[in-house]
Amino acid sequence: MKSLEELRQFYNSVLMPDLQALEKQRRSVFNNIIYTAAGAFGVAFVIILITAANAPALPCFIFPIFGAVAVTALAGWFYSKGYKSDFKMAIIERIVKFLDSGLDYDPHGYISKSEFVNSKIFHTKPNRYKGDDLVWGKLGHTQLKFSELNARHESGSGKNRRVRTVFKGLFFIGDFNKHFHGRTVVLPDTSEKLFGRLGQKFQEWNIARDDLVKLEDPDFEREFVVYSTDQIEARYILSTSLMRRILDFKHKAGKKIHLSFVGSRVHVAVSYTRDLFEPRIFRTLLDFGPIREYFQDLSSAVGIVEDLNLNTRIWTKN
Repeated sequence: MKSLEELRQFYNSVLMPDLQALEKQRRSVFNNIIYTAAGAFGVAFVIILITAANAPALPCFIFPIFGAVAVTALAGWFYSKGYKSDFKMAIIERIVKFLDSGLDYDPHGYISKSEFVNSKIFHTKPNRYKGDDLVWGKLGHTQLKFSELNARHESGSGKNRRVRTVFKGLFFIGDFNKHFHGRTVVLPDTSEKLFGRLGQKFQEWNIARDDLVKLEDPDFEREFVVYSTDQIEARYILSTSLMRRILDFKHKAGKKIHLSFVGSRVHVAVSYTRDLFEPRIFRTLLDFGPIREYFQDLSSAVGIVEDLNLNTRIWTKN
C-alpha cells in the first residue's frame, strides 16, 4: 500500500497543476453561490418588510426564508455539478490509479441493486437506491469492486410518509475463491451488548434471519452476531484467523461494519454518515488535508483485500 509520503510527492508533482486549475473553478462556483444567496435573501427580507406591516403572521417570515434557502440550494447544485464531475475525473481517478494501476474508476457508476440485495446483509429491500464512485479491478489474485451507496425504504404518503435508511456508506464485493453452499451473515451485535444473556435470546428469536451461529471467540462474539443456513460451513469460513482479521478491521475502520459470504463472494458494508470523494466548495483545494482524506478512504476500501487476507488462496473453488 502507498504511504503518505509517497502521496505527498504525488500531490506536489502530479496533482498540483490540475488542483490549481480546479481551484479557479471552485472560486467561481463559490462566488456564484454567494451572490445568488445574497440576492435571494435580500429579496426575502424586502418581502418580509412589506408583508409584515399588513399581516404580521408567522407565514410572512417562513415562506420568504424557505424560498431563499431553496433558491440557494438549487443554485449550489446547478453551479457545482460541472465542477464536481471535473474534479472527480482529474483527481479521484488519479488517486485510484496511484493506489494500483489495475483499478478503474467511474464517478457515476455504483454497485447494482440486485448485488446489494443478493448479499443478504440487509433484509429490508430498498425502493430508493442510488450511488456513485464505482471502483473495480483486480488486486493481486482478487477481483473486487466497491462504491458509495445510499439505500432507503420509503412507505406511506403525505403525513404518513416514512423514509428509513437501509444503508448509507461504502459497499465492497470481493472474490473469496470458494463457492459457498449456504449463506453466512456477520452483523454488529447490539442486542447482547445492551441486554447481556437476554440479548442472546433476542438473537435466537430473530425470525427474519437464518440460524444463529455460536462461535468460540469471546471477543468476536462481543462485537458481532452470526447467522447462517449452514452451521458447519459458517465455522469453516470464520476461522480463528479470519475472525481476528475482521475484529482488527472493525477497530481500524472505527465504523459499523456488516459482512456476508454468499455464492463465492465476500460482501462488506461500512457505514458512513458523510459523503465520500466529494469536492469541497467552501474550502480551498490547495491544501493537502482533503487529498489525504480521499486517499485514506480509498486505501481503507482497497485495503479490505489485505485486511481479510483475500489474496491467500487457502481454498480452491468447487
